[in-house]
Amino acid sequence: MSKVMVDLKVLPESPEVDYEELAETVREKLEGLDIVESIEGIDEEPIAFGLKAIRVKVVVPDAEGGTDRLEETLKEIDDVKQVEVVSASRTL
Repeated sequence: MSKVMVDLKVLPESPEVDYEELAETVREKLEGLDIVESIEGIDEEPIAFGLKAIRVKVVVPDAEGGTDRLEETLKEIDDVKQVEVVSASRTL
């Protein structure tokens, strides 16, 4: 089965969120998912007015509904307002 690189944008509830703590919680949640083969990066992206997004790149199997589980899992985190798939592409 082929693999897919998924780029996610995780938007917190407010700019007052501890971004380091949120990024660590995101990493822990993703590491606990059986569909995540690897986490390729977690970075901060400035949005506006002090708000930053957490950008996460993960590799998952190319299966139907693969990104749905990622989004649902990350939306369960208390300080997360929104999760958006920025891109998904097959890896070689």
